[in-house]
Amino acid sequence: MDIKNVVLNEANDSSLTIYQSNTNVALPGIVIIAGGSYKKLQERDTERVALKFATQAFQAFVVNYPVENQKSYTAAKEAITQAFSYIVDHASQFQVDPSKLGIIGFSAGGQLAAAYSNQPDTLAQFTFLGYPVITPTLDEKMGVTSEDVSQLVSSATPPTFIWGAIDDQVTPFLDHIHVYAQALAKNNVSFEMHEFATGGHGMALANKWTSVVNKERMDEHMSRWFPLGIEWLQKMNEEN
Repeated sequence: MDIKNVVLNEANDSSLTIYQSNTNVALPGIVIIAGGSYKKLQERDTERVALKFATQAFQAFVVNYPVENQKSYTAAKEAITQAFSYIVDHASQFQVDPSKLGIIGFSAGGQLAAAYSNQPDTLAQFTFLGYPVITPTLDEKMGVTSEDVSQLVSSATPPTFIWGAIDDQVTPFLDHIHVYAQALAKNNVSFEMHEFATGGHGMALANKWTSVVNKERMDEHMSRWFPLGIEWLQKMNEEN
């Protein structure tokens, strides 16, 4: 595997980390948007998630969007748009199939992933959202001005896999995932939702591997989101 970093915008320190498996065929791709409340990019959401997708024959890309003093919801969205354009423009070099290129976002990164997937010019073919921020209820805490991304959903929204936990006190189900799922349903968007009984917030892969950098938190049942998501994506591809 080749790992390298490409600068997207030097002025705000945004960049793209590429995890490329060497292959003779173009593979599906996943663009990863970490959470971290714009204070940092959570390690549990970045390289470990990229390598997990690599085990399923994905080329993986992590968007390092502006955080801390450079934080901006708009700048973060711009970094994601730049990342997708760069990946598609270099698809042959990265051995990735643009028709099988998707996005995954966690927490605050989930809001950004949802926002990008709903852009009229989105290049995302599918979306994974893990315990996402959907409404602007956390703006004051995060220090940004965001938007209610459920209002962006349309019939053109890519197929979406969304999951979280009922005991999540940071992005409560009724205020976030439920709101987005309703918007998907109203617009006849293909989606699958899993709301686990336990797991809380910020679990990433929820397995032993990520618990090493995730305050030793893990939930074996919630970790099922990953194989369930892969199964969902495979079935969707078969049907299309």
